[in-house]
Amino acid sequence: MPTSGFDAVKSALANDNYRYYAAGNVLSHFGTWIQRVGMGWLAWELTESPFWLGAIGFADMIPAMVLAPFAGAIADRVNRLKGIQYTQLLALLQALILAFLAYTNTATIWWLFCLALFRGVVMSFNQPMRFSLLPSLVERRDLPSAIAINSISFNLARALGPVLASFIIAIWGVGTAFFINALTFLIFIISLYAIDLVIPPRDKNNSLWNIPREIADGMRYCLQTAGIGQVFIILAVVAFFGRAFAELLPGFADGVFGWGVQGLGYFHAAMGCGAILGSIYLARRGMVTGMTRITGIAVSLVGISLILFAGSDNFYFAVCCAGFAGLALVMIGVGEQQLIQNSISSEVRGRVMAFYGLMMRGGTAMGSMCMGVMGEWLGISWPVFIGGVVLLILCGWIFSIRGFLEKSLEKSPEP
Repeated sequence: MPTSGFDAVKSALANDNYRYYAAGNVLSHFGTWIQRVGMGWLAWELTESPFWLGAIGFADMIPAMVLAPFAGAIADRVNRLKGIQYTQLLALLQALILAFLAYTNTATIWWLFCLALFRGVVMSFNQPMRFSLLPSLVERRDLPSAIAINSISFNLARALGPVLASFIIAIWGVGTAFFINALTFLIFIISLYAIDLVIPPRDKNNSLWNIPREIADGMRYCLQTAGIGQVFIILAVVAFFGRAFAELLPGFADGVFGWGVQGLGYFHAAMGCGAILGSIYLARRGMVTGMTRITGIAVSLVGISLILFAGSDNFYFAVCCAGFAGLALVMIGVGEQQLIQNSISSEVRGRVMAFYGLMMRGGTAMGSMCMGVMGEWLGISWPVFIGGVVLLILCGWIFSIRGFLEKSLEKSPEP
């Protein structure tokens, strides 16, 4: 029987390995958001260009579109825990290079672009392994709550990380923000080594030449499994037209409202606070049933929030809109991951979750680039407004197929 309320949260955290993972993960998320704000602010300081804000987001996320299928196949054939450790080490190296460039005043927009691209490549391999490892850290009945707890930690960092980042950048400079991120990666790596997990041996005779076939098998599985393809369409559209607007927030904070880095911190904090509320609600639910309806409602809320955000000339009202958008976006992301994780087979989990990352990161990458280009031509508000309208149309489609999705993806998990 699935648990609910805070009993569901306690049940998930009763797993020792998951506690180690979650403790290091939350610190890593704080560092990531501090660095993300730092990179966006440094890009704005170097160029004051909406195009480059979009381009940095594009560079960070576009590798997922190219590498995700290959990374997913790798995640299904390697020790996922070791793989996460190695990719975190590479992310640590990237943060240290950023800190060095910032401290020595040698950073250029092209250095920033290349390092964002490098991180995107690393995260393309990291993400499917992290998603695929999670079911190994908890009991099956605790998986929905564990996913939501991960989201709470991510969005707690989203709420407080930008505030810390704006304070750190204002007092000590952007280089210190990058260095602090490196320290959080180091702590997460240490927590990963504390996990005691028995990894089933992989088939040593499984040649790398089989990877193209395995990728094709993963694609076929996604297309043939009822409901999965439709969820990926929803994920891609929300990423392109919804999530991408966050990459333009430095331009809104400084260029539209004139609040500078402090305003950027408020925007990110509002999105994070909203996301925390959404994550807590989903963690306490402790079940997959009803997530299709919740996802559809959340898509409509994002659309309305973006339309109001784009049309606002009041900073405080815009902050409130960002908060509602953050709440709705996390409910979409966590809800879709719960639906997918609940309905897929363990043997293809790495590949399917890699496609999940492809849609999430790749869609956001393409959306941020397109919004940046449109922002240069039409003004920074119009791309956000158009995105909101498209999401309202998407909401109508979701509810038109709601019955099919509920039947396909909300079935009770196997014992």
